Amino acid sequence: MHRTPPGPIARLRSLRYVELHTPAFTEAAGFYEDVWGLETVESDTGARWLRGTGDEHHVLHLTERDRVGLGRIAFAVATPAEVDEAARRLEARSVVPVTGPGPLDQAGGGYGLRFTDPEGRLIEISAQVEAVAPRGRDGAVPVGVTHAVLNTTDIDAAVAFYCDVLGLRVSDWSEHQMAFLRCNSDHHCIAFNQAEWTSLNHVAYEMTSVDHFMRGLGRLRHHGVTPQWGPGRHGPGNNTFSYFTDPSGLVCEYTSEVAQIVEDAWIARVWRRVPELSDLWGTAGAPSKEIRCSMAGTPDPGPLATARAQGSGPLATARAQGSGPLAPVDARPAEAQEATA
Repeated sequence: MHRTPPGPIARLRSLRYVELHTPAFTEAAGFYEDVWGLETVESDTGARWLRGTGDEHHVLHLTERDRVGLGRIAFAVATPAEVDEAARRLEARSVVPVTGPGPLDQAGGGYGLRFTDPEGRLIEISAQVEAVAPRGRDGAVPVGVTHAVLNTTDIDAAVAFYCDVLGLRVSDWSEHQMAFLRCNSDHHCIAFNQAEWTSLNHVAYEMTSVDHFMRGLGRLRHHGVTPQWGPGRHGPGNNTFSYFTDPSGLVCEYTSEVAQIVEDAWIARVWRRVPELSDLWGTAGAPSKEIRCSMAGTPDPGPLATARAQGSGPLATARAQGSGPLAPVDARPAEAQEATA
């Protein structure tokens, strides 16, 4: 007898943090703290956890690896019971967690689980992660991470998985090139970009206001860092944007004033891919060849597949799915890269 799959595994509350892998660990850690405006909360050999001005324990986890890539994407849920229920619903879908459900062996602790999506990305959902006291928001530095854009070889399958399994909702499309998905009132926390291979397009960090956004650009300029695309304001999401590359070559964004969604009133639309909608202000110009190349990234099969391909054994796999050596192991054309959020 055919059984109907359960609904989404959980009600995701927010994007909690992103882990990035980098071979330029020392340089990247210095950039994100001394230039970008984050603050180290914990560090270990080859690992650093950095916070913004909000109450999340960390919004960026940097890990030293031989190759650059996305380590994991972490979402918040309300309670450990929701994590346990998520595990049951994953099992009903024949998705086996690689870690948990249970206490997380990582900075900030928490109770959670991790599993991979169909393209190999490692996804974490967690509750009861240690909170930190918010810092003052007067500084022109990020509050936290607000969205990640992911390159995918099959945008329809990616959107279906993240909506059906993770419970995200489609806010808008940019033709059939990009899809913007939300988990709360923010227009998007995840966006997918149709591409030749799976990789990270960019990670965006929220600034308190457009004034903080512009002052942040000024602060970066004092460090000799200028936007590779921006400043401007996107049509989809209505958020401001300025894009940069970190010492690893990964793209990071300052953004502010993302559109707020009223669930019962919002109707998703399909945006045309034209310059005047990519940048409503008309100030940014066309994205450079260099930033398009950085947004395309390099093929990334995911941290677990990479560890296995390198033949490094269970220790490397543990490091790939956890936060350190003791993490548990459970035995189109160039224009396609220009639209971002």
